[in-house]
Parts: sequence; C-alpha cells; structure tokens
Amino acid sequence: MRVKRGRAQDSRAPPRPAVRSLPSQEVGRCRWKGRWSPAFRGVDGGVRLLRNVGCGLWRSRAGTGQGRRELYSWKMKILWGIHANALAYSMTTLGAGMMNSIFNFYYVKLFLNRYKISETGFHVAQVVFMIWNAINDPLFGYIQDNSRLKCCARRQFSILYGAPLYGLAFLLPWFPWRLYGEGDWLCSLHLIVALCAFDGLLTFVLLAQCALFTESCPRHDSRLRLIEYNQVATLLGSTSVLFCGLISDNMENFAYFQVFVVLIAALATACMCCTGKYSTSQYEQREIHTEDAHLENGDGTFSLASVVSLTKQIMTEKNFLCFVTMNFFQVFHQAFYNNFMMIFADNLIPKDVLSSSVRSIMYGAGFICPQCLVLLSHAWLKKFGYYRIILFSFYYEGVAAAVMCLLGQEHYYLLAFYVTTNMVIVQASFSLFNLPLADIVDADLIKHKRRLPLSSMVFGTNALFTKPAQSLAPMVVVAILNHYGYYNLNNVPGRPDIRSFLDLHDAMFYLVCLVPLCIAVLQILTWTPFSIQNSHLAAPQ
Repeated sequence: MRVKRGRAQDSRAPPRPAVRSLPSQEVGRCRWKGRWSPAFRGVDGGVRLLRNVGCGLWRSRAGTGQGRRELYSWKMKILWGIHANALAYSMTTLGAGMMNSIFNFYYVKLFLNRYKISETGFHVAQVVFMIWNAINDPLFGYIQDNSRLKCCARRQFSILYGAPLYGLAFLLPWFPWRLYGEGDWLCSLHLIVALCAFDGLLTFVLLAQCALFTESCPRHDSRLRLIEYNQVATLLGSTSVLFCGLISDNMENFAYFQVFVVLIAALATACMCCTGKYSTSQYEQREIHTEDAHLENGDGTFSLASVVSLTKQIMTEKNFLCFVTMNFFQVFHQAFYNNFMMIFADNLIPKDVLSSSVRSIMYGAGFICPQCLVLLSHAWLKKFGYYRIILFSFYYEGVAAAVMCLLGQEHYYLLAFYVTTNMVIVQASFSLFNLPLADIVDADLIKHKRRLPLSSMVFGTNALFTKPAQSLAPMVVVAILNHYGYYNLNNVPGRPDIRSFLDLHDAMFYLVCLVPLCIAVLQILTWTPFSIQNSHLAAPQ
C-alpha cells in the first residue's frame, strides 16, 4: 500500500490548530498571547494574518472604532510615511490656529471701528472676559478628568463634539445682532457673549488636545514628533489672516469677510473632527475597563472637597510650582512683545533706516520663524532635552538684553535684529512647554497611583495662574509709557516734534532691554530647581 507523503498522525509535532475565518468586513488587528498582528483582507473576502497565522486564540478589534483607527494609522504610515496619530492630533492645531488668528487679529478693530462700541462698554467686556478666561481652565479641566459623560471624559469625544460649537462661537462676533448705534449697550453685551463663548469652547477643545498630548505619547521621542507636526500645523494655520486680508481687503469688503469666516469655521470644524475620529490614546482601553469601578467608587462625583483635594495635590508639587512661576513670566514676556513690538520699532528705529516693507517682514518673522526654529531644533531636543534648551534660551535672552543695553539705541540695525530674535526665541521656547507639563502629569500619575492621569486638570491649573499675565503685561507697559508722555504723542494735533519726546524714547529703549533682562534672571532662578531634566534619556516604555 502506498503511503501518503507528509507527517504521520503519531508524529511528535502537534496538530496545527484550525484557523477561524473572519467575515469580510472584519479588518483590523488580532491578538495572540499579548501581541497584536496586522490583518488584511484576502482576495476571497477572508483575512490573512501576517504573523501568528496558526493561532486559534485571537480576538478581532476591527468592528470597533479603535480597530478602524488602527487600520487607518497603519495605512498612513506604510503608504505615505506619515504618523497618523500625530497627523490627527495636529489637525486640531490647524483648525484652532485658523480661527484664533482671525479672531484675535480682527475682533478689536471690528467692535471699535465698525460697531462703534463705547470705551466703557469695551473695558467692561474685557474685565468680564479676563475673569472668565482665568476660571474656565481649571473648571473644564476638572470636568474632563472626572466627568462620567463620554463627551467630557473621553478626550476624542470632547474634541469631536466640541468642534462644531467652537466653530459656531467663532462666528458670533462677525454678525451684528442689529444695526448698532454709537455706544449701543447691546454691542457691549454682544462682545461679552462673543468673547466668553469663544474662549470657553476654545478652552474645552484645546484642553482635551493638551491632555491627548500627554496620554497618546508615553515616550519623549514620540512627544517630539507631536511637537514637530504641531509646528507645521501652526505655520499653516497662521496664514488664514493673510488670505482673509487679501480677499476682504482687510475687512473693508465686509460681505466677503463674512463669507470667508464661514468657510474658515467649516474647514476648521472638519479638521478638528479628524482629531476626534482618528486620534488614539494609550488610556482608551483602560477607560473602558475601569468605567464600572469608576462609577461604583464614586470617583466621578463632583464635589468641592474633591476639587480642593486634587488641586492641592497638584499645587504642592515642587516641579509644578517651578514650572508655573517660570511660565507666568514667559506669558508676560510673550504678551510684551506681541502687543508692543510694533510700537517700539516704529518709535526707536527711524523710517529712513527701515522701509515699510522691511518692517513688515520683521513683524512677520516674529510669528513665522518660531515654528521653523522648533522644527530645526528637533535633533537638539532629542540630544539635550527640553530642560537644557529652555534654560539656554533664558541665558540668551538675558545676555542679549544686557549687551543691547550697553551698546545703546543708536545701533538701529542691531536693535531691529535684537528685538526680532528675542521675540522668536520667546515664542519658540513657549512652544515646547507642553513637554514639561506632560512630564509633570506622568509624575503625578505615578506618585498618587492614579488609574488615569489628571492631564486636563494639570493644564487647566497651570492656565489659572499664567493667563492673568496676558492682561497684566499691557496694563503695566501702557502705564509706564503714559507716564513718559506716550498719550500726548498720540493726541498732539498735527505732527509733533519727536525730539521733544526723548525721555519717552529712552523709556522705551530701557523697557526693551530691562524687561527681558529681569524676566530672564527670574526665569533662570525658578527653572533651575525643576528636577525632571532627563526625560529624553528615559528608556522606551
């Protein structure tokens, strides 16, 4: 009798387990002994596994939203060389950047020049906005970290559901509630509602994005990748002001302006929804598994005691206090340059030295070059870490300010270079601040043995103490300038003699030099004790 080729049934090799077939729609990743293997649709409508083909103990996650996101991530990485999660994360930065740039650039001019809001009404709206701007960050941070609602507790859902409301809030200022008269009280109410609604939805969406920064990337190098993608998105988003000005003739053609902002709102909403749909977090599965225990233990209940307890735990951390103090001065420094760079340059540098076009390039460089600098410093961040890079920026700002102060204000080209580079360094170093905050969240998670990180609460508590610097900087500087006659410079009829304001020019020059110098010294003193200095050397998790 002829014997069939192959292994006999009594061979030592165990029989190959049967492979279950999947329906054609189940495409995703399969798990075997803790390892995930990519799965692909075959020609016959089934699924072939690249690895662990003989495994009979697998589970498909393709039917879930997470499985679809993982397949999308794999396709993007293989076909285009793009990290899908970083791209999805940066889409919120792109959408928010497009709206925030237009909102901050045009809303003051709109309400003052077109709606004719009264000075009192404008200041009342700003005071209300300043209060709301400070308290909404920790409020939404606590809600997102402790709420039972999926739209708040899940970072992706917060962005997905908050994005359309964010887009609608962006449209509030551009459509008047009626034909306003000069000093109309309804115009003041309109500004209050527009500012508070826009900032509230901005905070709700961007806090969730900041939390995703920490929770989606446990390693330093992956967080650097997010920074890199984020800077490209910021660079693209900032161009919305340029196109808006070209299309609407700097808001002179208001109908075209309104059409453009509606298109921007729709495009930005779509971009942010991509983050909500395709971004992933390492805590997604843990959130699902601990949901029942979360409800049983009552951890999701809102109470004043829990708010105070969690805030106290965050604020008693030495690293958090060092960072918040340093960040307060950084926000002050940033607002100082954003609000007064043009005023200082126009008064300290004669117009025959720098033409109008050169000045425009100089002002634009202050907003575009920081993103380019962060992208170029990616290798340095991996080698030296953010702690040393940020500390070096403080030393540079201090030394540059001291040298400029000693040289004097007659070196116009050097003064222009100094002001521009200092602004670029301040903006670029500020772009790295998500890295230390993410490490603070990680340290808090380990120290207090939390099931889930308090990412939103840490970012929100940081904003509670740093956002007032945005209003404090212009208040202090304007008071100093008016003391030396800046108000008279702008209100003298005709063309005043600039030589009569030499004291004002001296005050401006010393502000340009001494404010950065003092801030740099204070930041060096507060940043040096920060102990998380080598997270870039940590072993991959």
